[in-house]
Amino acid sequence: METAFTPDLPVWGLAALIFVLRVADVSVGTMRTIVVVNGRIRLSVALGFVEVVIWIIAVSQVILRLGESPVLVVAYAGGFAAGNAVGILMERRLALGQCVVRMISNEGERVADALASIGRVRGVFRSEADAPSARLVFATLARSDLPEAVRRARAVDPDVFYVVDRFSQTNGRTPLPHATGWRTMFKMK
Repeated sequence: METAFTPDLPVWGLAALIFVLRVADVSVGTMRTIVVVNGRIRLSVALGFVEVVIWIIAVSQVILRLGESPVLVVAYAGGFAAGNAVGILMERRLALGQCVVRMISNEGERVADALASIGRVRGVFRSEADAPSARLVFATLARSDLPEAVRRARAVDPDVFYVVDRFSQTNGRTPLPHATGWRTMFKMK
């Protein structure tokens, strides 16, 4: 059966095309979801449009030519599965948005100094860790700067412990020193 998108394309060629279209569609969909969470309205609209156009082309080809071979269904499902992985890898590479990094180190002040030029160090607090000299460094930075931040912190203290959280917005205020975790709920007076 000949269609406008795939004139005289053999089944194996159509299966490859459907696989590639599905990888693209799901990758764009994964990116769109992340962009929505980050609150980027215009980009999410554009990505949603592209995602649906690709999906319509792919699914229409499967439906129109399904009688020729069940391989088209396998290509469609395989493209979906691979598209999830590709979308996640793309998102990691682009590193959109902001993050909070909390680092515990015996060299807290020096770690904070190392991070100051690439992020916004919100505070250095005495840690409740076993080591009395341990400090909690609390900083916000672009996710794309995270590898550099970790590299700089490890250059100061190879044993630094860190945790990263993503966020989509903040009020820009510096947190109060006594408000550093869920345990502070029990310390309030």
